Amino acid sequence: MDDRVAKLAELTVDVGANVQSGQVVAVIAPTGAAELVRAIAERCYARGARFVDPWIFDPYVKRARVELATEDTLEFVPHWWEDRLLQLGELRGSRISLNPIVPPGLLDGLDPLRAGKDRLPDVKSTFAVINARHTNWVVVPGPTVEWARAVHPGVGDEEALERLWQQVVHVCRLDEPDPVAAWSRRFDDLQRARDRLTELRFDALHFEGEGTDLTVGLLPGSLWMSARMETVEGIVHAPNIPTEETSTAPDPERVDGVVRATKPLNVAGTVVRGLRVRFEGGRAVEIEADENADALRARCATDEGASRLGEVALVDRESRIGALGTVFSSTLLDENAASHLAFGNAYAISAEEAYRDRINQSAIHIDFMIGGDDVAVTGIARDGSRVPVLRGGVWQI
Repeated sequence: MDDRVAKLAELTVDVGANVQSGQVVAVIAPTGAAELVRAIAERCYARGARFVDPWIFDPYVKRARVELATEDTLEFVPHWWEDRLLQLGELRGSRISLNPIVPPGLLDGLDPLRAGKDRLPDVKSTFAVINARHTNWVVVPGPTVEWARAVHPGVGDEEALERLWQQVVHVCRLDEPDPVAAWSRRFDDLQRARDRLTELRFDALHFEGEGTDLTVGLLPGSLWMSARMETVEGIVHAPNIPTEETSTAPDPERVDGVVRATKPLNVAGTVVRGLRVRFEGGRAVEIEADENADALRARCATDEGASRLGEVALVDRESRIGALGTVFSSTLLDENAASHLAFGNAYAISAEEAYRDRINQSAIHIDFMIGGDDVAVTGIARDGSRVPVLRGGVWQI
């Protein structure tokens, strides 16, 4: 086994998901990531897992469905897809997901509106289980040849995959003498920023940059979160590795202005480029893009909350991902390279209990990147005063 695969598996299981003895573990992965799936399974069993269940998703079958299935069947999801995850929550299991499951660009050439209707492998029950805090979970990068081709075009598959692996090793801090200690330090840095943002109790955040003039209202009970989460049983885990963000739930009815995405967005195999969105009263009333806007429009028509925001996240320039300057077309990596917003469902723990009935609810959660060194972020206090938060990608608080 490649030593890098073993190291990533160990970090995933021990630090990310923090798999416990006796747990059932679901490993959600694309067909091309078999070696990493097997390494993760070995590590889970070494830690005493009761059962490891690989949920393998074939993205090429998804492409066949988008291309050939009857249109009125594209939104159909068998009930057992939902039940499987709900039962994992009932068992207080662990969930490990490799990203991206559908390689960027795999659906190129297909109707983006049709592509946007097929949400798989995403299912509605995901956020029900997350917000109930019934599973300790993590999303990690899962290098595959298909993903590598999209990130490093114009070179052979072997070289592209090697380049991607080198970058994954770097952003996951596997090149540190002690990756666990390195992540502990970074988690602590992020949590200091989180605590300061919660303490400031901003009424809103104002984003300003080329093509962006957006005000995102916050709830009086918005809580900032970062790095670590805890299940109802007290299992501490890191939902994203790598992670570089601090985030909270916005007021879904108070988002106004225009925003330009600073990176392409991979919507389950369809890459949306040049995204521009206009918000009024919290709702996205215009979604435009240079390519494949219909894929995102279709997702944002899923339900009442799909066109509103469930997350606003800030990322500073200390991000190893952002420093690389690579577009990975993987939400996990790209969202941790730059400040971002997310259409759809909010995390319940990002608001005080008294305000959780006001956070956004939806079957989707789609992050899109809006930040960069040239995007200024300003906090607006409840008395209307303005406080610089990020300038040139550097914390001002």
